[in-house]
Amino acid sequence: MTDLGNLTIGFIGYGNMAQAIARGLVDAGVVAGGRIVACAAHFDKLERTTAQVGARPLRSAREVAAAADVVIVAIKPYQIEAVLPALADELARPGRIVVSIAAGWDLERYRTLFGDAFDAMHVQCTIPNTPMAVGKGVLVTEAVSTLTEEQNAVFEALFGPISLIERVDTAHMTIAMTVAGCAPAFTDMYIEALADAGVKYGLQRATAYRLAAKMVEGVGALYMATETHPGAMKDAVCSPGGTTIRGVAQLEKDGFRGAVIDAVDAIAG
Repeated sequence: MTDLGNLTIGFIGYGNMAQAIARGLVDAGVVAGGRIVACAAHFDKLERTTAQVGARPLRSAREVAAAADVVIVAIKPYQIEAVLPALADELARPGRIVVSIAAGWDLERYRTLFGDAFDAMHVQCTIPNTPMAVGKGVLVTEAVSTLTEEQNAVFEALFGPISLIERVDTAHMTIAMTVAGCAPAFTDMYIEALADAGVKYGLQRATAYRLAAKMVEGVGALYMATETHPGAMKDAVCSPGGTTIRGVAQLEKDGFRGAVIDAVDAIAG
């Protein structure tokens, strides 16, 4: 097992996604809060958010890059070209691991950004989702990287306990991100709609939300455990002439599947 005890994890940028990752790492016992450092544009807010997991706020991206063994690039994608080139010397230091969580940034784009300095860097591009905060995340991970075998073991040990590390080729990073990174918002809407229906028929809202959320979690867990085709899982719940098949038929009439595909098309198409 890879020992992460002496590693310092640094976040350049500490918005919602970075906070979700930090929360997941600490709560899962992967790293101690005191081994996390972060910087952000507004230091007063950063002090409050890092305090939630016991992390240490720093004043600048250079301080983070200098302090961390694993540097997580968590600023907005459009900020990368303005922030990272000045840190090339720190990011290229021996043993440093750079993990990018910026949508639209792949290994070749970083190679172009850093030029010759890139040859000494160890970079892995990823796109996470917010359920990493509770150890149930997905980390869409570019199949190519410049990590060494040992560094890849560190990467797996760091993120494996809080996420499914799904490696995809570069050309499919965007669609994988849409399914895993954007669709939580669609699922939130589904949970909310189910709860609204429950409230319509007399359930307390908190109860309706818990029932809907746990159902979604359970269906996903059942698939992950068995890899049973979702259509077969649906069929197993639909008794002939029963209540569930009537609801399924109505969803088909209302274009439920098509609406979901259209939502993905709106992002990735």
